[in-house]
Amino acid sequence: MSTAGVAKSVYEQIGGEPAMAAAVEVFYRKVLADDRISHFFEDVDMERQAAKQKAFLTMVTGGPSSYSGRDMRAGHAHLVKLGLNDMHFDAVVGHLKETLEELNVPAPLVQRVLTIAEGARADVLNR
Repeated sequence: MSTAGVAKSVYEQIGGEPAMAAAVEVFYRKVLADDRISHFFEDVDMERQAAKQKAFLTMVTGGPSSYSGRDMRAGHAHLVKLGLNDMHFDAVVGHLKETLEELNVPAPLVQRVLTIAEGARADVLNR
């Protein structure tokens, strides 16, 4: 069966697993260096967190789905109780944007990923 004419997923267009792994590494380096949000990760196993984030981003960008974590609302409820708000969400999305740009992801794909991220705002912030 021919795949001619079948649009590639954002995941494939970005570069698949190697690109996603690089993005998650760079992303968390930025997040952990940001005093506005790093405190949310103080007691977090970052190796496990990075693996979950990579699986989640892979899934939402159309890659092979192996994400088995909690949904966004349940996964962030405890952080909302600690004060997680729009400013924090914006900081995370900003780091995601910077990461993708740093890795030379084309602007239209960066925008698609940011649109996906923005779609999670209400659930992440438990609204």
